[in-house]
Amino acid sequence: MSVVDLVIEEREASIGNFMVGRLIPFRKKRTVGPFVFIDHMGPIRVADHANLDVDPHPHIGLSTLTYLFEGEMMHRDSIGSNIKIREGEVNWMTAGRGVVHSERMPEDIRIEQPEAILHGLQIWIALPKELQEMTPSFTHIGAEELPVWEGDGVSYKLIAGEALGKKSPVPVYSPLYFIEIKAQEKKRIALGQGLIGESALYILKGKVYADGFVYDEKHILIANDSRLCDFEIDKDTIVYIFGGKAFDEERYLLWNFVSDDIDRLEKAKSDWIKQNHEAFPLIPGDNQTYVPFPEGMKSLKNKK
Repeated sequence: MSVVDLVIEEREASIGNFMVGRLIPFRKKRTVGPFVFIDHMGPIRVADHANLDVDPHPHIGLSTLTYLFEGEMMHRDSIGSNIKIREGEVNWMTAGRGVVHSERMPEDIRIEQPEAILHGLQIWIALPKELQEMTPSFTHIGAEELPVWEGDGVSYKLIAGEALGKKSPVPVYSPLYFIEIKAQEKKRIALGQGLIGESALYILKGKVYADGFVYDEKHILIANDSRLCDFEIDKDTIVYIFGGKAFDEERYLLWNFVSDDIDRLEKAKSDWIKQNHEAFPLIPGDNQTYVPFPEGMKSLKNKK
């Protein structure tokens, strides 16, 4: 890695009933390629957080990617999806013109395994302008379907996108990559010219050495032109490299909504507050509660 343009430290944030580590957006860096939001969930014990439930809430203009390092979670959405995601699997939900989903601790885990751990990443990836109003969809990818390979004692996994001659089955809509790298011994990682666009490296565990500096876990290293291709990682280190081609249009975030059009964000806000079920359909089997739009959240209209 020849240059690190920015270092971001994980910050604590609340998402309803439990705390997470917020990675992006950051005041000095709102996006990395098409990636607009990443939360690090856990590790937390079920017994310590009895209400690991995120009630039905809406999205527009993005795809969500859920990837668990450990544990299980139930996903339900207004498309009709009802599936348990487990360690190493990927849930990919594309909101498009509007979707509602909930995320809950499975009842069998809550009752029978109070010492269970939940640990993973929640990611939002903006859609290209021409696809922001596409029909919502959902895809579940099993752990065995993801490309995994070894090289010089280092384990690689391509979770989403294309990179290093591999392609993930996750149905992405723009050029991007999300790569897991694990090393049991101190190793030099040289990815060559295998990445495109903006790149970021998240240190989940261990240390990374670059440019004469040592970077600890729970930090993101940002390079604006995919220079995150040559670095050294310590033994027992796990990192995630993500990024891709940035869009020509700026993306705005208003709560759970993403768009290049501020008026569209305001309409989504109004539809959710009014509980317009044509814009945001109910979730079959999980429609008795919902997350209200946050009081006091500022409008984006002054940015127009």
